[in-house]
Amino acid sequence: MSKRIEFKCNLSEATTPLLHVWSHTIGSGHALLALRADWQAQLKRCHDELGVRYVRFHGLLNDDMGTLITHTERPLYSYFNADQIWDFLLSINMKPFVELSFMPTALARGGETVFHYRGNITPPRDFKEWGTLMHKLAAHWVNRYGLDEVSQWFFEVWNEPNLQVFWTGTRDEYFELYRHTVESIKSVDSRLRVGGPSTAANAWVEEFLEFCEKNNLPADFVSTHHYPTDAFGKEGDDTETQLSLSRRSVLREQARDVRRCARGLPIYYTEWAASSNPRDHLHDEPYAAPFVIKTNLEMNGLIDGYSIWTFSDIFEETYFPSVPFHGGFGLLNIHGIPKPMYRAYQLLHRLGTEQLPIEGSHETVDAWIVRGEKKITVLLTNHALPRHPIQTEHVRVSLSAGSEPRFATIERIDEDHANPVRLWRAMGEPEYLSHLNVERLQAASSLVTEPFMWQYKAESMTINLDIDVPPHGVAAITLEYDTPESNQVALA
Repeated sequence: MSKRIEFKCNLSEATTPLLHVWSHTIGSGHALLALRADWQAQLKRCHDELGVRYVRFHGLLNDDMGTLITHTERPLYSYFNADQIWDFLLSINMKPFVELSFMPTALARGGETVFHYRGNITPPRDFKEWGTLMHKLAAHWVNRYGLDEVSQWFFEVWNEPNLQVFWTGTRDEYFELYRHTVESIKSVDSRLRVGGPSTAANAWVEEFLEFCEKNNLPADFVSTHHYPTDAFGKEGDDTETQLSLSRRSVLREQARDVRRCARGLPIYYTEWAASSNPRDHLHDEPYAAPFVIKTNLEMNGLIDGYSIWTFSDIFEETYFPSVPFHGGFGLLNIHGIPKPMYRAYQLLHRLGTEQLPIEGSHETVDAWIVRGEKKITVLLTNHALPRHPIQTEHVRVSLSAGSEPRFATIERIDEDHANPVRLWRAMGEPEYLSHLNVERLQAASSLVTEPFMWQYKAESMTINLDIDVPPHGVAAITLEYDTPESNQVALA
């Protein structure tokens, strides 16, 4: 173990707002899955325990949703399945972040598809017909749910059109798709929010906004995606190699670049994760917990919403797996068992909204101090990219100009805490779980709250907190106070 790492914070200093951008939106896979009872139960849990407010998924316009099909050579519009999903979301106090994809076969120029569920990725043969569909959808939902409600939704045009796997047309054809979409939806009411370009790897943002300005088209928000594996390594590299060649805080760097060219518009990252691999074992491991905490907190002040991909392993882009822990994107596995990164989101959700400045830095350890009502939370992570050095670190956090807390607790995520995949491996990695197995794994996933000892020096009004943080570990220390005022500056 190396020498002690020190972080210092003066509790009398001014705070900055901590915006919970991570709770704005959460991702899912395929629209039809939203009609499943287990999908709905898991999303409700995410809303209740993580505070997420919107959900986004692909394929709302796929033929399997029945939104627009051709029957006896005539167009047949049906909004029933989509309405069932929206009804459910509203019943649990959530809303849709509406991704307008993929192309209904009835409108499609070609037959190219993506994913197991065959989402059509070609442009429309007639952009006016696409515009008609957009107008009908928006008008129907305003009529059904009311303008006050639908004006709070987001309408995002397509998914990653800069990748040929998702869009066989050109960039100009995507811009034309956007033109017809925004004009048609805004013709229902100008208060409806439409944006794009919904690209992978932060692409096309500047060009998209130039196109809108040149053609006098509204853009209510900018949306794009990024992953730490984007553009690292060479073709054919495995995920671990790509991550090893990435950089700490690279996603913050990319978000800063987008903010510089977003012309003051709200920015929503509608996809990101620890990697872009849907079968990456690190998604199931403690590794992902400090990564998502660090990345989410580093977005403060840069963006308006940060949607992890995805909330659940109930997901079928390539096939629907049965293995309980298969490296899927989800915060929850197929049985609804929380992974370490789910628990990381719980810790984030419990944070207050006033971030205090902190002194100190380290190659792998990061610290944040956040004030809430009657509490101060010290959040520590110890994270390194694969194949980079990391070890257990002894950390001291000193909080000066503070009153002594009434009591303190700690919650941990690491190899020995909130780590159900470790127990599953000890079980022999069963592919099919019994009800007892699920109960045991749910228990192993839990955050455990334990008392935490501190040192208080009355003469200097300083609280010292000493803790060891293991590799890829998270520690949340919460100092509790009797009144909202007593967790601020100590009275002279």
